[in-house]
Amino acid sequence: MGRVKMGAVVSLDGFIARDDDTVGPLFDWFGNGDAEWRWSPRQDEPCRTTLASKYFVQSVYPNIGAVVIGRRLFDLTDGWGGVPPAGEHVFVVTHTPPTGWKHADTAPFTFVTGGVAAAIEQAQELAGPDRIVDVAAGQIGGQALRLGLIDQIVLHVVPVVFGSGRPFFGGAGTGDPITLGNPSRIVQGDRVTHLLYDVA
Repeated sequence: MGRVKMGAVVSLDGFIARDDDTVGPLFDWFGNGDAEWRWSPRQDEPCRTTLASKYFVQSVYPNIGAVVIGRRLFDLTDGWGGVPPAGEHVFVVTHTPPTGWKHADTAPFTFVTGGVAAAIEQAQELAGPDRIVDVAAGQIGGQALRLGLIDQIVLHVVPVVFGSGRPFFGGAGTGDPITLGNPSRIVQGDRVTHLLYDVA
């Protein structure tokens, strides 16, 4: 199966959003450079970052096949209007699939009620051996990490301190600490530092 990566843009103190789900300056680096690129051919407006950021993202995510998210992110974005932000399919971990979603009949979204492991398994089957499964950080990513389902962790660290908010690793649960080695890659962009960790 292809590699499973967990990643997000994150504040210096470890939050992917504020308590009210706003992101403040976390995504400012997507527009502070001259190098143009897109997460997906479907993306209308390109990102404009430094070359260093562009090369990092494109090398770490060369070919995303599927994305796994939680119901909270789905609700906050309205499923991006039925268009996956990356990859060809989105798997949403939820206790109850939405009713009345206007894109339900046409959008490449699957609502998985069997838990995080089931969603990642389905995503890997769709992505195949040569494409990446991208798991959103937060509750879903934290659970997947605890279950041993994550191959790499990707952090785009922005120098802002929120003080509180939505943790990158969510409520990862109790148990032994998960110890990682040194980052396998560190890349400095403009107002962002990119880190890549391999999970043993």
